[in-house]
Amino acid sequence: MDDFIDRYGAERVWAATVASLAAIVVLVAVLFPQRVYVEFIWQYFWGPVVADAHSWSCVAWAGGEQVQCSPTTTGPTAEPGYTFVSYAGYIPTLVLLLIGVIFILRRLEIERFRAGFFALFPFMLFGGALRVVEDANAASFAYNGEMAIQLPWSGFIISPLIYFTVFFIALAALVSSIWLDRNDYVSRYEYPLAGIGTALLTVSIAYLGYTAATEPYSEFYPLIPLVTLVGATLATAITWFAIERFAPELNRGTRYMGLVVIWAHAVDGVANVVGLDWATTLGLPANLVPKHPINAAIDSTTADVLPASVVSATGSAWPFLLVKLAAAVFVIWIFDETVFEDNPRYAILLMITVVAVGLGPGTRDMLRATFGV
Repeated sequence: MDDFIDRYGAERVWAATVASLAAIVVLVAVLFPQRVYVEFIWQYFWGPVVADAHSWSCVAWAGGEQVQCSPTTTGPTAEPGYTFVSYAGYIPTLVLLLIGVIFILRRLEIERFRAGFFALFPFMLFGGALRVVEDANAASFAYNGEMAIQLPWSGFIISPLIYFTVFFIALAALVSSIWLDRNDYVSRYEYPLAGIGTALLTVSIAYLGYTAATEPYSEFYPLIPLVTLVGATLATAITWFAIERFAPELNRGTRYMGLVVIWAHAVDGVANVVGLDWATTLGLPANLVPKHPINAAIDSTTADVLPASVVSATGSAWPFLLVKLAAAVFVIWIFDETVFEDNPRYAILLMITVVAVGLGPGTRDMLRATFGV
């Protein structure tokens, strides 16, 4: 196998593998449309996106039509969210994508990796904000039966496809910024890269603000971002102080990137606690509902284990914040100095992925509650 890769090149082998897998999927879907496309691809991958886009709890495949489920529904159905089958498809796809990114980074010959990490930070916030744009789109459909962004285009800003959308946007921004740097239009590629991400984030939030100001299905709740961001910052400060005081060796590899990792996952944790347990206290008409199985499992387990009197006072989502902080600390412990010395491209790529996994959903949950969609 190593001789084969050495002969044809790792990049060509990767490209041929991706192209072959895509061709096989398309071919079997064409040859067996009912069994492969409808009962597998649609039911586990595209159907959940359609249901999410309409804010339906269930969507049915009715002879080629995608309709909301009813008591008389027959045929395959799909619900919003993830399943073990969809995870089994998305995880290998993500691994293939990450391998491709490593090849791209080699081609680009980037030297200032840590600076690039911080420059990409606005894109991680942008991903969450862009997802809330689709939440507003779904709220519009629920209110008046119309979407500002129609399917299939809105599907590309729904999880998990939005991760690929934001990735390709960030990649285009990165390549453009490096081109500007190497042609002496800018002094460092990080500046235009961060600027592009900030501009995209600003446009997304401005759109949500405009929607809240002009549409009846959206409203602005300023206490939500205030409590979430202050709470996440305090949780990060306490965690960082504890690390510096009792185990300073943990962040010698990540350094201040570790601070970003902790804050990203603290935002996700606090946003869940606020949205699931305290949204009504902060002005929303109803608390949010967990959309990921881990959040839902922790929430329900806490409610079952603790006495009702305790849950009524503390809520049931707070353990999720502790889990997120513990996971963030574990990550920065794993990424020690040797990891960055041996393969800095790979290390930074994984760090970006870790931050995006926390900050994307956290930003989405915070902004979804902030604009009431």
